[in-house]
Amino acid sequence: MTSAATVFAPAKLTVSLHVTGVRADGYHELDAEMVTLSLADELVFDEGAPGADGSAPGLVVDVAPWVRATAVPSGGENLVSRALAAVGRSAKVHLSKRIPPGGGLGGGSADAAAVLRWAGCADPEVAAGLGADVPFCVVGGRARVRGVGEQVTPLPFVPRDYLLLLPPFGIDTAAVYRAFDAGGRGDGGANDLEAAALAVEPRLASWREALGELTGRAPALAGSGSTWFVEGGPEEPGTTADREVRRGNETARLVWARTVPADWDGNPAAV
Repeated sequence: MTSAATVFAPAKLTVSLHVTGVRADGYHELDAEMVTLSLADELVFDEGAPGADGSAPGLVVDVAPWVRATAVPSGGENLVSRALAAVGRSAKVHLSKRIPPGGGLGGGSADAAAVLRWAGCADPEVAAGLGADVPFCVVGGRARVRGVGEQVTPLPFVPRDYLLLLPPFGIDTAAVYRAFDAGGRGDGGANDLEAAALAVEPRLASWREALGELTGRAPALAGSGSTWFVEGGPEEPGTTADREVRRGNETARLVWARTVPADWDGNPAAV
């Protein structure tokens, strides 16, 4: 007899991001505000179940229609597997992926944080060793994040609605930081990386325009991209935000999400 445990991995949204310096090892220091969203992956852990080959435990991944399956790492490269190794645990994990990789929403980091919560690991060094966004994803809620992501200061929870536009492509974070270092600096707005991200992926500009046209609001970029967001609910009362948006030959996804507190358990009724 085996027992399974379900843990939700909510996305993080970087509401503001300022690059404050570069360390000797090349990592960038930040001062950012991050919040946890109701858009979430779901992980089901089963320590007693065999893997797909009937022996060792493994990772099974299902993806939502708007998630590019080829962009989700498999095997030992997936942050779920790396987090399990970091805490010395073994389990078969069924990952339902709704947060798009390369979207600036911390999907892989959220999954790693879910593993740490499941394993009861609260060691901040373990979290930081898995990725810059993992410490915030472990803490959750709303926080000021500094350093290279390891300094997380919780802030009072503020209920907010956001419309997210998820383009059909992701962006390499490292490439954005290289463009930033090469002169793609921000113009004093909320996100210092926006200009660099647009230089790396010019198609972002078209999707920014699309969300602006839909909502009449000025979109902001989530982290290093590729997600654009505006604060507020659906653009018209009585309409749904969870739908496709076409722009030329490409299709993006429009998603309505709400901020959730640090102790959110994935219950939709709680948001």
